[in-house]
Amino acid sequence: MTAHAHRPHAAAPEVGIGWRHPHYAALLEQRPALGFIEVHSENFFAPGGAALAVLREGRAHCPVSLHGVGLSLGSAQGIDTAHLDQLARLVQAIDPVRVSDHASFARGAVVHAADLLPVPMSRAALDAMCANVQRVQDRLHRPIAVENLSAYVQWREADMDEPEFLNALARRSGCGLLVDVNNIFVNALNGQLRGEHGDPLGACRRWLDAIAPDHVAEIHLAGHRHCGDIVIDDHGSRVGERVWALYRHAVGRFGAVPTLIEWDTDIPDLSVLLDEADRAREAAAQVLAPATDTQAVAA
Repeated sequence: MTAHAHRPHAAAPEVGIGWRHPHYAALLEQRPALGFIEVHSENFFAPGGAALAVLREGRAHCPVSLHGVGLSLGSAQGIDTAHLDQLARLVQAIDPVRVSDHASFARGAVVHAADLLPVPMSRAALDAMCANVQRVQDRLHRPIAVENLSAYVQWREADMDEPEFLNALARRSGCGLLVDVNNIFVNALNGQLRGEHGDPLGACRRWLDAIAPDHVAEIHLAGHRHCGDIVIDDHGSRVGERVWALYRHAVGRFGAVPTLIEWDTDIPDLSVLLDEADRAREAAAQVLAPATDTQAVAA
C-alpha cells in the first residue's frame, strides 16, 4: 500500500506562522491571509496586561493555536496544578483552535529543568504520560496535541520505538499528535553523527510511515543549524530543502494537516515567514492536486 493511499482528505491545508514579539505590530497592521497563528502559551499566563490584550486582538482577526513548553507531560511527578490552572484560564479566554505541548519532561521532585528532556520509550513512561495527558484534557475539556522531540540524549531503557510510543499515547489517551518534521530530521542527522548507518531521509520517511494518520493534528516546519558534532533544532533559519522533501512525504501520508512555520531565533522580517508559509501551501498543493484531479474525474 502506498503512502498516498492513507490520505484522509485532499483539501488545501491551513498554514500558519509562529507569532513572536517582533511581529506583533506588523501582523496586526498587515493582517495577512493565514490559516492560524501560534503563540507560546506560557508567554500569556499573566492575567490581564499588554501581552494578553495583544493576543486578544490577534485572535479577533485570526485563529490562535496555543503551543506550550512547560506542562512536562512525561514527568513521573505528574502535572503541576498551578501551571495547568493558568493554561486553563488562557484557553477559556482565547478559545484556541488547538492546544499542544511536547512528549517530554521538565520537572523532577523539586526542580524545573527549563528544558525539554526526552522520556524513555518504555511502558512505564507511556503509562505516566497517558495519565498526565488525560489529566490535562479533562481540565481543558478538549483533546490536546503532543509533539515529538528533537532529543540530544537517549535512554537505554526502551520497550518500543518513538512512533510506536506516540501511536500508543494517542490511541490510549485520545490526544492528537503534532508531527515536527524538522525534529525528526535533526534526530536522524545526529544519529548519523553518532555513527549510525543508513540514509537519514530514508529513516525519516520510515518514521512518518509508522505514524497512524488519523492521530496527526498538526505539522511543524522549521530551520536547524549544524554545529560540527551536533545539529541543533534552533528555529533560526528557513526550512531546509531536505525538510521540504520530508514535508511533501508527510502530506502524502497524512493529508491536508494544519501546518506551522516556526521561527524563534534570529527572527527576520515578517515577509520572510509569510514567504515560507506560501511555500508550504505550494508544496502541499503539489502533493494533493493529483488526488483532487482524480476525485473530480471519478465524480
